[in-house]
Amino acid sequence: MLPASEQLQVIRKNCVDLFSEEELLERLKTGKPMRVKLGVDPSRPDLHLGHAVVLRKLRQFQELGHKVVLIIGDFTARIGDPSGKSSTRPMLGMEEVREYAQTYQEQAYRILDRQMTEVRFNGEWLDKMHFEDVIRLAARYTVARMLERDDFHNRYVAGQPISVAEFLYPLAQAYDSVAVEADVEMGGTDQLFNLLVGRKIQEEHGQRPQVVLTMPIIEGTDGHLKMSKSLGNYIAFNDTPEDMYGKIMSIPDDLMIKYYRLLTDLAEDQVAALAHSAQDGTSNPRDFKMKLAFQMVEWLFDATQAAWAQEHFVSVFQKKNVPDQMPELPLPSRTISPVDLLVAAGVKSKSEAKRLCQQGGVSIDERKIEDPFSSLDISSGAVLRIGKRRFFRLVAN
Repeated sequence: MLPASEQLQVIRKNCVDLFSEEELLERLKTGKPMRVKLGVDPSRPDLHLGHAVVLRKLRQFQELGHKVVLIIGDFTARIGDPSGKSSTRPMLGMEEVREYAQTYQEQAYRILDRQMTEVRFNGEWLDKMHFEDVIRLAARYTVARMLERDDFHNRYVAGQPISVAEFLYPLAQAYDSVAVEADVEMGGTDQLFNLLVGRKIQEEHGQRPQVVLTMPIIEGTDGHLKMSKSLGNYIAFNDTPEDMYGKIMSIPDDLMIKYYRLLTDLAEDQVAALAHSAQDGTSNPRDFKMKLAFQMVEWLFDATQAAWAQEHFVSVFQKKNVPDQMPELPLPSRTISPVDLLVAAGVKSKSEAKRLCQQGGVSIDERKIEDPFSSLDISSGAVLRIGKRRFFRLVAN
């Protein structure tokens, strides 16, 4: 292992909260590998680049010789993390959670070292708790402390409902730290309250309280809101290489530097130079964004697929060419409305299909379709384009 002071320098890079630096340094000086915990609830089937910010820091811990404990929240996902939410979260069913959880491990291993990762499911201990155990756990934290959390406080003041189950979520997450004897717990800045509850509950169980470390939250493709599966503005690990490349190219220019800082190994002085060059007009921000997109695809796939994704982007979006390969979409009939066609292509609802048409995001053979309820007479082999990146070859049955 590196000396404790050098490890601390690596760990501190880009982190927001660290409770506390003195405690972390003390643990590092022992030379004993730490158990560094991250909990992820499988509320959707995909991990995204927002998760990658924390996963990259976990990989740094592994490279320093520490053990990562990845907790898949098969139990807590059924409660629903209320962090940052303005209304009570719906609970997921067991089958839905299991389905989503299946893909999480392999996606995480695209960043984490498999040999240095311990994977646990928190249903292993939380499913076994009796009602008396839950009451005893709840007795270790007060309602007043719970209401110190911003989202709970704001909802309470506004007279909006807060379920008792939502109070139990931070306690369940905290008990995970007790169960795995975490030395460090990581998360995004929106998880700070929950992570600090873990310190308190560990103390109540006679354990040394974990060090808490938070990482910045990155905005999604809209450039404003937190990257989120529920908001639909995320770039998923399981996106195709060309979709991932195209989505990164769609982020606002002023967000690009943050992505470079948090998602690449570029040194801080190089990031600063890049930012200065983009701002003073000596370089085209598009070129830097293309390099970022290439690096992201190469990192999560490989160099060959990154090169293909870049070639696809240049051909389709810069040269305005139609891609050679695209999925085929069987036509239910030769005459069909744009709304029904888009729903057949996978658009979530007729209202979303209507919005896409009215915003000019739909074309057939490069002809924009603006009336969502018109009658289309479509020839087999025509190309349907939805938004910037989705193409379908229409095939008559």
